[in-house]
Amino acid sequence: MQTKGLILFDIDGVIRDVTNSYRLSVQKTVLKYCNWEPSTYDIDVLKNEGVWNNDWDLTLELIKRFINKNKLSLEVPSRDMIINSFEKLYFGCNPNESHMKWSGFINNETLLVNKKFFDFLNLNKIKWGFVSGAELPSAKFILENRLRLNNPPLIAMNDAPDKPNPEGFLKLANKLLEKEFGPNCPPVAYVGDTIADIQTIINAKELYPSQRFISIGVTPPHLKTADNVQKQSQYESKLKAAGADFIIKSVIDLKKIHKELFKE
Repeated sequence: MQTKGLILFDIDGVIRDVTNSYRLSVQKTVLKYCNWEPSTYDIDVLKNEGVWNNDWDLTLELIKRFINKNKLSLEVPSRDMIINSFEKLYFGCNPNESHMKWSGFINNETLLVNKKFFDFLNLNKIKWGFVSGAELPSAKFILENRLRLNNPPLIAMNDAPDKPNPEGFLKLANKLLEKEFGPNCPPVAYVGDTIADIQTIINAKELYPSQRFISIGVTPPHLKTADNVQKQSQYESKLKAAGADFIIKSVIDLKKIHKELFKE
C-alpha cells in the first residue's frame, strides 16, 4: 500500500481535553506555593511564548514571575518539589502504579476523538503516530486503554528533547515512512494546539527544506465556550501568525481537509 502521507499528533488539547487535569494541576500547584491561582488565560499567555512546553517548567515559571512581580519574600520551590506536587494532583499516586489505582485529575479527561477516526486514516492510506510532551504512563493510558489503539507509534517525555526541538518529531516520522526526507518522501503533517507545536515544524523545515512538512493548529478545548469567542479567535490568530499552515477547530476536521493536505 502506497502511503499518501503521515500525520503526527500532539496529545494534550488535541486527542484529550486536559482542562481539568494537566491545566488544573498547574493551577493548583501554583496556588500551593504562592497563594495565587492562575487562570487558563494566564497559562495560555505563557504557552504562547513558545518555549514552555513542559508543564512542570511552566508551573515553576508562573510561580517565579508572580513572586518577582509582587516582590514577595517567598522561597521559590525546587523543580523536584513542583514535580512531586504535580504528580500527586494529576495521578493521585506514583504514576508507575497500575492505572487502576490512579485517583487524580487524570480521571477528569475526556477524549476529543475516537478509534474510528484512526480507522478512517488507515482506509485513506494515511499513516499516523503521536509526538507528545506527556509522561509515558499517561500517554500510553490515553492511547491504549482509552482509545484502544494497538501499540500506537509514540514519542513521549524523555524520548526526545522538548518541543520546539524537532528531534522527536523527525525521528518518528523517519521511522514510520522508512524514507529519507526530501522531494520523494510523502508529506508529513503535525497537529498541535500551541505555538511550540507550530515552531517544531518550522524548525524541521529549516533542517530539511526539500521535504514537505505541514503544521496544523487546532483550537484547544478550553476556548470552545460561548464566552470565549474572542479569546478563541485571538488564539487561532496567534497560531496562524506563528506559521501554522492550517487552523482547525477539532481533529475530526482533518476528515474534511485530508485530500487538500496530501494532494498529488
